[in-house]
Amino acid sequence: MKLLLTDSGVTNDSIRDALVGLLGKPIAEADALCIPTAGYGAPDADPGGPWRFVSGQSHCPMTGLGWKSVGVLELTALPSIEREHWVSWVRRADVLLVNGGDALYLSHWMRESGLAELLPSLPDLVYVGFSAGSMVLTPRIGDHFVGWKPSTGGDSALGLVDFSVFPHLDHPACPDNTTAEAERWAAGIGGPAYAIDDQTAIKVVDGVVEVVSEGRWKSY
Repeated sequence: MKLLLTDSGVTNDSIRDALVGLLGKPIAEADALCIPTAGYGAPDADPGGPWRFVSGQSHCPMTGLGWKSVGVLELTALPSIEREHWVSWVRRADVLLVNGGDALYLSHWMRESGLAELLPSLPDLVYVGFSAGSMVLTPRIGDHFVGWKPSTGGDSALGLVDFSVFPHLDHPACPDNTTAEAERWAAGIGGPAYAIDDQTAIKVVDGVVEVVSEGRWKSY
């Protein structure tokens, strides 16, 4: 699996070029599946958020980039569908586009649905997350970002990468996500970490990490 972990989607030419490079073909020739699930889990969630993501009306460019096709993979539905059926959808896709929202809610449903178990077996699949869709692959999200609380407690996510992500660095819409708060968060996260803004993404291929940015970011 090839990863493009964004803060706010494909917001500039550098991130778009990185995406095309991971796909190995133009966006217009690639089939996408979008996962809106995280958009339902945050304490302040509203049903308009997932709709904007799926329909391409979100301010975070993901589904509206001009894909050959876009389908919806709602994780909460997958346990009621024959596994071989939905797995075939994922295997046929070139890319997964994973919504923001609540990272721990998304982590829970990635496990419950079986998608988390499947992902490591798909070396050619491109995974593009934004915000919570990126954070869900990390070992921990940190107490700062805990909203929906799993029954097991804690802040552990899937751990498919070995670093954590602090998104929306110094964004005016996220007044608590200051550089100073990122420093405090990183001091308690217990491992490698990145703070990124809305013009930044983290590309991971075969374990090699590369920051793609036209904005601001910091590694810890």
